[in-house]
Amino acid sequence: MAHFHGRADYLVVLEQQLRLVRDRLATTPGQAVIVTGRRRVGKSRLLQEFCDRSGVPYVVFQASRGRNPVAERADFFAALTQSDLPNADLVAGMTGGDWHQALRALAVAVPDDAPSIVVLDEVPWLVEQDREFEGALQTVWDRYLSARPVLLLLVGSDLSVMRSLQEYGRPFHGRAAPMVIHPLNPADVREMTGLGPAEALDAFLITGGFPEIVQRWTPGTSRGDFLRDQLADPLSPLLMAGELSLLGEFPESSHTRAALEAVGTGERTFTTIANRIGAGSPVPSGTLAPILNTLTAKRLIAIDNPLATRPDTKNRRYRIEDSYLRFWLAFLRRGIADVERGRGDLAAARIEQSWQSWRGRAVEPVVRAGLARLLPDDRLPGADVVGGWWNRQNNPEIDLVGADREQPATRIAFTGSIKWLESEPFDQRDLERLLAGSMSVPGRDHATPLVAVSRSGVREGLPLAASFGPEEIVSAWARPASPAGGAS
Repeated sequence: MAHFHGRADYLVVLEQQLRLVRDRLATTPGQAVIVTGRRRVGKSRLLQEFCDRSGVPYVVFQASRGRNPVAERADFFAALTQSDLPNADLVAGMTGGDWHQALRALAVAVPDDAPSIVVLDEVPWLVEQDREFEGALQTVWDRYLSARPVLLLLVGSDLSVMRSLQEYGRPFHGRAAPMVIHPLNPADVREMTGLGPAEALDAFLITGGFPEIVQRWTPGTSRGDFLRDQLADPLSPLLMAGELSLLGEFPESSHTRAALEAVGTGERTFTTIANRIGAGSPVPSGTLAPILNTLTAKRLIAIDNPLATRPDTKNRRYRIEDSYLRFWLAFLRRGIADVERGRGDLAAARIEQSWQSWRGRAVEPVVRAGLARLLPDDRLPGADVVGGWWNRQNNPEIDLVGADREQPATRIAFTGSIKWLESEPFDQRDLERLLAGSMSVPGRDHATPLVAVSRSGVREGLPLAASFGPEEIVSAWARPASPAGGAS
């Protein structure tokens, strides 16, 4: 069987859940798992692979957004009758007037003496269509399905909705284990592209680890060649995945979409985002704050706070959470028109012109996450978390701060700088800038160690406590994250 890149750990977890069902090792014969992950991250493909490998009968139902509930239930019954569930013939020709009846038919179709798998994909759309779906699911699960050896997988891309299904007071609370599917990590991207560590990090920043895009990267192909090839194809997933993902979440003309695009093109503060959306007349705080909260809940936007011993919660910075969407918003969104008229070379030229400056900022959260995965590390003693620090004027702005805990920290373990240039190593001038800026970090003193992360190495003889390069950053994902680091 073909190797399923970067998904072996998830398949193991799913197999463990199926074993609970198969061997009846849990308190109830049936088990439920809520599977979440960003749109187009490969959830459906992963679950289909799992079902095909499982050796047990299964049914997969894919919901459609905005569908009439009556038509949706008709498709649900069709999926049941066309599946290989042993009792599928018992529900042939049946119709359900509501979701309670439809799910009750599912309980009839699954066997009661052998394991089976049920996948309900895009559950948020079912919840959106019919307010009664959640209650019906809870009732049928409690009365019928949980008493049968079935593994129920509830799948959804809307992270905020899927998270809310598990909240106290909601019908399905406490009935399912959570599972989050992440994009491929930098180590997976390196394996699939056959690139060196520095070039693999470039590939990760461009693809975000989204499988359908990474698979288009012919092993050994340079960044420039890959972009030229993909930008010659108007249907390339590199070009289309961003638009398809956003259309699945937000209308193009909405304030929410405008806020996302503002952050994606470099606005990092609440005020500058408000000004950008309002085109000179700032959007009111009462309008923008809920929008940014929604984008954060959906994990499209991340919020960074300066890490130090003195809290500064009002000095937050916003950024696009995943690398691919950040790249798409910065370069590809406006390049689509050029590609469609056969001038992808113009889009490629704009990327090349701004690549070094864009990459310097975009790589920072990846480097911080990589260092966090290395913790605990003897080169970074006393550090349990990794962040950055800045003042209101962003002068100075310290790329790396290690501390004993999230803000407010009680001890600063190190400060550091990221230099991510093709051919310039970290040198004496960089060290002097780091030392001068670090003295402004609350909690840092003259004895606090200094570290550097550099794409092109570090000059010999600099008084650094540690230095890291692309190899160490990429390799951090080749081992499990420690409980302290935890970055995905």
